[in-house]
Amino acid sequence: MGEFDLIQRFFKSQSQSHVSADAVPVGIGDDCAVINPTPGMQWLVSSDMLVEGRHFLSTVAPQRLGHKALAVNLSDLAACGAKPRAFTLALSLQRADEVFLAGFAQGLFELAQRHGIALVGGDTTQGPLNICITVMGEVPRGQALLRSGAQVGDDLYVSGATLGDARLALEVFRGTVPLAGEAFEQVRRAMECPQPRVELGQALRGVARSAIDVSDGLLGDLGHILKASGVGACVDVDALPRSPVLAMQDLSLQRECGLAGGDDYELVFSAPSDAAGRAAVAAAAAASGTPVQRIGCIEAEPGLRLRDGAGCLLPNLFSSFDHFK
Repeated sequence: MGEFDLIQRFFKSQSQSHVSADAVPVGIGDDCAVINPTPGMQWLVSSDMLVEGRHFLSTVAPQRLGHKALAVNLSDLAACGAKPRAFTLALSLQRADEVFLAGFAQGLFELAQRHGIALVGGDTTQGPLNICITVMGEVPRGQALLRSGAQVGDDLYVSGATLGDARLALEVFRGTVPLAGEAFEQVRRAMECPQPRVELGQALRGVARSAIDVSDGLLGDLGHILKASGVGACVDVDALPRSPVLAMQDLSLQRECGLAGGDDYELVFSAPSDAAGRAAVAAAAAASGTPVQRIGCIEAEPGLRLRDGAGCLLPNLFSSFDHFK
């Protein structure tokens, strides 16, 4: 099977079946795609790369890998409150494995169809397994959620019912934590099948003052908000949502996974702490069907402080993921 047969069979045939020709007049098959912008909207663009052995294990099912490759990019759009429109895929493969490609494409397009986003182009080449997706989305002009809007006194929130399960799964794969059966499958799903909070991100436009997605660890990603906004924060470590599986682990491991574990792809955001602000956050959570948990507050003093449920300060010994450290 040649390169162009591969593209036609596994990608072009499904690329735009779920979007209108008015939105994407020209997709895969020309030198460039043609996309019609929506009047009054601004475009948002983001890219993420997934490298075998760094971002995913060789044991991951192809369908889950296709899902995750798009999910981590949609999570960036979610953090900015954007509606997904289109994406490109650059795929490096050691060989044209039809079983792998069928599963990968299935997972990719199931998620794409769920969010109404079209594959409009990209590239394929032979080499080590490497996946790079660029996503494009849109928001009403001036309404994008950014990292730089947090204000002193804001509440801090994190989305989702659990935080840290993906890191716990990694520890199982590393052999440092014994888990089996459904408990292992639960945390493995969290690592391999993250759910981008696209609906919540859009519902938070005009409600949240700042936002970012949790990809490298809660504290590290929250630190980007604090730096961009010129503020500090205090986090209640015992308020972090955690699954029953994680809650059964040693407390130090629970905190390591929740505060510094990566691959959660939840949203951490700030919003006004008055009654109206809290009601608006609750309404956004309900409208999107996404639970949110208040986990702290924005403060004037620079830096990031951790407190337990009793209000005692804890040492911050946690370090989020960094590719070059």
